[in-house]
Amino acid sequence: MRFGHELDVPCHYCSEMALGRVHSSAELGEGCLIGDGCAIWQYAHIREGASLGPACVIGRGVYVGPGVQIGAHVKVQNYALIYEPAVIGDRVFIGPGAVLTNDRNPRSTGQSGWLKTSDDWAATGVEIQNGASVGARAVVLGGVTVGVWAMVGAGAVVTSDVSDHALIVGNPGRQDGWVGRAGKRLLARGTEYVCPETGETYREVEAGLRLANCD
Repeated sequence: MRFGHELDVPCHYCSEMALGRVHSSAELGEGCLIGDGCAIWQYAHIREGASLGPACVIGRGVYVGPGVQIGAHVKVQNYALIYEPAVIGDRVFIGPGAVLTNDRNPRSTGQSGWLKTSDDWAATGVEIQNGASVGARAVVLGGVTVGVWAMVGAGAVVTSDVSDHALIVGNPGRQDGWVGRAGKRLLARGTEYVCPETGETYREVEAGLRLANCD
């Protein structure tokens, strides 16, 4: 495991220092990279080769699969499961008990009847783009991309890509409006959408919404 600037520490490590805090019960796999200022709490399991950017918070009982990439200032709440090869952007929120899957056609055995191994299927990871949120106990199926600043509601099951700033609810997930960077539902004003908290104005583009004053 590596902390910030190539600092080698044991896999079971408890520290309070400028680089961050890792509870002694957390398990950190070989070759994982933990950014400066991260907090990793009880019984979290960060698998080999995974990477966390600076100032992330990884809650109790979280699982992060081998090689998963997590950006900066990300919060992963208790007991969330992030399976490889997921890619998580910056400033993302993953709610408690959420699951990012990696197998669209899961079976325990192959045609031979023997238990499948990692050689018998190709993992397909989820991508969560910058600023997006995935609510408590939501499920995002493998191969799905959740766009920037989108919000997946609690308990939703997301089966297809999510547009930037979209609000997704239900099973199967469906769009139920738009949200701004503050996480508030946007109000329609003619051809634009306005955040009731910040006053930011958004316009529709091919990818979803974007701030009206952005080029």
